[in-house]
Amino acid sequence: MMRKVSYCSRSFPLKKAFRISRGAKNSAEVVTVELIEGGLMGRGEAVPYARYDESVESVLEQINTIKNDLQNGIDNVNLNTLLPAGAARNAVDCALWDLESKIKDTPVWKLLKREEPKNVKTAMTISLDKPEIMAHDVTSYGKHQLIKIKLNSKSVLESVSRIRSVAPHARIIIDANESWTAEQLKVWQSDLHEMKVDLIEQPLPAGEDSALSEFDHLIPICADESFHTSEDIKRMIGLYDCVNIKLDKTGGLTEGLECIKKASENNLIVMLGCMIASSLSMAPALLLASDASFVDLDGPFFLKEDVDPSLISTSGKLSYSSELWG
Repeated sequence: MMRKVSYCSRSFPLKKAFRISRGAKNSAEVVTVELIEGGLMGRGEAVPYARYDESVESVLEQINTIKNDLQNGIDNVNLNTLLPAGAARNAVDCALWDLESKIKDTPVWKLLKREEPKNVKTAMTISLDKPEIMAHDVTSYGKHQLIKIKLNSKSVLESVSRIRSVAPHARIIIDANESWTAEQLKVWQSDLHEMKVDLIEQPLPAGEDSALSEFDHLIPICADESFHTSEDIKRMIGLYDCVNIKLDKTGGLTEGLECIKKASENNLIVMLGCMIASSLSMAPALLLASDASFVDLDGPFFLKEDVDPSLISTSGKLSYSSELWG
């Protein structure tokens, strides 16, 4: 029996504008894939990202090029030979895992011989703004244990200082989204270390980060835009201390698992990240949380309305839901 294949875009309005060093967004634009076989449906969701030359239209077109293959029953292994890493492959890969789970009547975490994710603590991200506004936003999260701060190259120390003053015990991640220079990093890292910053994410532009090998890192430095798939691991050694694994970059859970393995083999710290999207996007990534030192899967928290069921518990943590996915 031929599979039924459908794919479409969807827009999730945000509670308020979300800003990083490259600009702001007011909605999360996602692509959803649905695969139906024997009356059972598998779903996957991904976020096309302009930084990686993706758009909703280009991702839908990529999926369209393999529609016949999907109808004829390709699996995750074959998929990796048909589509490059990125949002299109992520949506399809996660839909295939969900479908396999439904067909075998077994949760994906059991298929992978992993633990069921329960009450996973995620970082909460503070959108780029004036230092005093960012500090106020932190207080709205209460005594959250892990805070991620979006920064550019302006008011860096003031922003972190203000946030540290209202969150004295929280772990802090700084995400500069490629907006610093090597000289700025070298100048600022001592003060940031004194303020007990735990991780600095992608301070330098991807492709212009060789300077990271030229000085000691007082704070671990994490690759985001510089790291996409397990093939990038070798280049990370000596430059970065950590890699941010996002399924929209790896091209799905299948390659995400390989990234976890390669990072561990090379003694790299693992951060598990996401784009702003619904719980359907977070669900597959949640399976990797037990291998991550930093979990940043707060995408659904920024939406005015998440999918139902949501992974977000009443305590603000994330828990697996096979009713939603896998």
